[in-house]
Amino acid sequence: MITGKTKLLGVIGSPIAHSLSPIMHNAAIAHLGLDYVYLPFLVEPALLKQAIDGFAAIDLHGFNITIPHKQAILPLLTEISSIGQTIGAVNTVWRTENGWSATNTDVSGFLHPLSALKRDWSQTTAVVLGNGGAARAVVAGCIQLGCAAIQVVGRDAQKLEHFLHSWMASLAANVQIHTWANLPNLLPHADLLVNTTPIGMSPHIERSPLSAQDADHLAPNVIAYDLIYNPSPTMFLQQARDRGAIAIDGLEMLVQQGAAALEIWLQQPVSVDVMRRSLKQHLRLQ
Repeated sequence: MITGKTKLLGVIGSPIAHSLSPIMHNAAIAHLGLDYVYLPFLVEPALLKQAIDGFAAIDLHGFNITIPHKQAILPLLTEISSIGQTIGAVNTVWRTENGWSATNTDVSGFLHPLSALKRDWSQTTAVVLGNGGAARAVVAGCIQLGCAAIQVVGRDAQKLEHFLHSWMASLAANVQIHTWANLPNLLPHADLLVNTTPIGMSPHIERSPLSAQDADHLAPNVIAYDLIYNPSPTMFLQQARDRGAIAIDGLEMLVQQGAAALEIWLQQPVSVDVMRRSLKQHLRLQ
């Protein structure tokens, strides 16, 4: 029952229709019996400031951020956590007396599925496809893991240079940047390959950031990790599986980062199991 007393939460992005966040968040809220509702909001890049001002006007309690706003929103915030400042991107925002505060729960979400793998990460070469806000969280996660080398691949050389120089020198010591043309040379040496781009996301399920020729360069024991969770598997992960890779989709990262965000807003523990089950049930019914 939604009433005038119901507190509002949400997620902003463009596109946003694909988002499964409302399903898992509302399931967790219902499980706790709280008077909150979590809604998706389509916010075009040119209207970001107007949207944030509007959220304050209607007393939105907090919201998540997805593509393409994770970096663009930074100037509109009054307080950013240390991890958000380090990464230069945020995904979780909440209202305070002084304005909007934010942090990044993507890093812990990204690392959670990898924590179960028995790997010596100090001997690992990570190849990260993309150089947007999600890529920043992945690079920060790879730095936390202690990866020996982190290779970031993007389409735009100027944006790649900006990406590299935006990190503190101490953090970026093992980070290198490459344009897409160099990808075939990087893939045979990749122990961890992460897709942070939206290529292959529903409804464009026939697409992949890797061409068939690129996929043939994959090492058979590579860990292929796609931040996309719909569809599962993506074409990217299917290519990797066909070549003997360990495949990880974005569902667990979505759940873990979402649970961390919800606990910030609600100031109490939430059921990760309830959130995970709600998503798996929804995806089976599609």
